[in-house]
Amino acid sequence: MFVTAGRSEFPPRALAVYLLGRLDPDAQLALQRRLAFDVSGDRDAAALVLCEPAAGVTIGREGSAAHVRANPVELAARGWPVQWVARGGGALLHAPGQVACYPVFALDALGLTAGRYVSELVAVAGDLCREFGVTAEPDHVRPGVRVRGRRVAHVGVAVRSAVSTFGLVVNATPDLAPFRAVRCDGDALPMTALARESGHRVRVPGVRQRLVELVAARFGFARVSVFHTHPAALPRPTRHALTYGS
Repeated sequence: MFVTAGRSEFPPRALAVYLLGRLDPDAQLALQRRLAFDVSGDRDAAALVLCEPAAGVTIGREGSAAHVRANPVELAARGWPVQWVARGGGALLHAPGQVACYPVFALDALGLTAGRYVSELVAVAGDLCREFGVTAEPDHVRPGVRVRGRRVAHVGVAVRSAVSTFGLVVNATPDLAPFRAVRCDGDALPMTALARESGHRVRVPGVRQRLVELVAARFGFARVSVFHTHPAALPRPTRHALTYGS
């Protein structure tokens, strides 16, 4: 919608969407830092990252090492590094078949407080579940949504200088057995997944597409540009020391 008061026109708000594959923790954090820097300098800019996080465990500000049931030997055998991150929420297992949805928004430009923004992300998760025929309930203790008592989506955000990072992680089609090794946000029950709860076919590309549409609609973005790479998400070159003979 264009606003023409006083003959000045404002273009529709645009959202840059990055549909990426699996990102290791360092690449993921580097990308979010770069996008947050860009948005901090241009409050009208906004970005959305959708990716599959690398296997491992992250623990947010409300988390505890006690929520990781697997011992260090088991963690090493499974290839699960444990990383403490500056986001809300507690412990979360990352696994293939998840979709991470990380909006990088200037909340002041959207007229949102941090609390209201978290509530809106929880609402997006609920809308996504309904798209797949699943009735989900918001969790009022730890942000996220539950289906029949089990969490299907986790919400944990970081806000610095009114710019958001991290966001929403949805279990789309993961193998659920490993989730017994990590208590998501301290829950006694393991997480569930859309594929388990839905009577419809669930595929990761479909979940990503619906998330883009739901986020754009809920936060008022009239234009969406889609990219499949970003320089900050590319693997860093490895420097090898070479030994020269005399």
